[in-house]
Amino acid sequence: MKQSPFVEKYSPLWLQFEEWLKYQKAPKRLKKTLEEPDIDVPSVYRQICHHLALSRSRLYSYILIERLNQLVLSGHQVLYSHHTYFLGDVAQYFGQTFPALVRKEWKLVTLSAALFFIPFLVTLITIQYYPEMVYTIMDDSAVSSLESMYVPDSEGKIGRERGADTDVYMFGFYIKHNTGIDFQIFSGGLLFGIGTIFFLLLNGVFIGAAAGHLTHIGYIDTFWGFVAGHSSFELIAMVFAGAAGFKLAQALVSPGRKTRIRALVDNGQVAVQLLYGTATMTIMAAFIEAFWSSAGSMPVMIKYSVGISLWILVIAYFIFMGRRRYAT
Repeated sequence: MKQSPFVEKYSPLWLQFEEWLKYQKAPKRLKKTLEEPDIDVPSVYRQICHHLALSRSRLYSYILIERLNQLVLSGHQVLYSHHTYFLGDVAQYFGQTFPALVRKEWKLVTLSAALFFIPFLVTLITIQYYPEMVYTIMDDSAVSSLESMYVPDSEGKIGRERGADTDVYMFGFYIKHNTGIDFQIFSGGLLFGIGTIFFLLLNGVFIGAAAGHLTHIGYIDTFWGFVAGHSSFELIAMVFAGAAGFKLAQALVSPGRKTRIRALVDNGQVAVQLLYGTATMTIMAAFIEAFWSSAGSMPVMIKYSVGISLWILVIAYFIFMGRRRYAT
């Protein structure tokens, strides 16, 4: 490619990166009045490094090579020489990046939510009319074990396999169990999304069957009171794991002009960004489940109130937080 069409094709990208550099170098008091450019900085920076290498190999003009060289040097300085403190990075991620990314990938999040919640609700409702259906999903021993965990007249802790002696042990157990499910859903995206679809449907049907059966036999307060507190974090995290899995599948099914490997690397970076928040939500759910949800002495109306409040807060967080980062 000659220099003129090369410059014409890629100069908009360079200008975007220059605007991002100006924003990063602006004083803090001015940043409040500016809007941060919406670009995938690592990806753009890699492309500009590649453009610099091409310009040198093709012997383009000194002016063009010097411009690209300055962009690469300035980008390196901003990206690698002036890191914010760890706590600042964490606050930035949860205050802006994570909720904004969830909204940006709303199509994949919606698809994942539909594949989980529709089977969940359909199974739950169907079992109210055809209660024997639960035995087509679980065997007798699984149903008996489920019932024993939520017996209304039981004393002490509820909602757990009481081979465990402490809440701390159960906290670790829930983290291992729930992160295992999330990882299955996420990694299923590498099978062109088929694995992600399967595990979302499977968990939707299985959890719906458990909820439907316990509701049908009257274990309402012990079951729904137990899950109310942690369900918002646990179930939404499962949905986000599905969205991350579909992001991998998207690279394999529709890589566009990229190779599948290149698309998988780029989409994988986005998926990992989703997984950081997903893992945090799963840990929060495990903490609530171990130390709050299982308390049999807690009045059930308080558990319902806390559970509803947490659902509202979590939904509001993803609707309203981080709007400045991807503002259009």
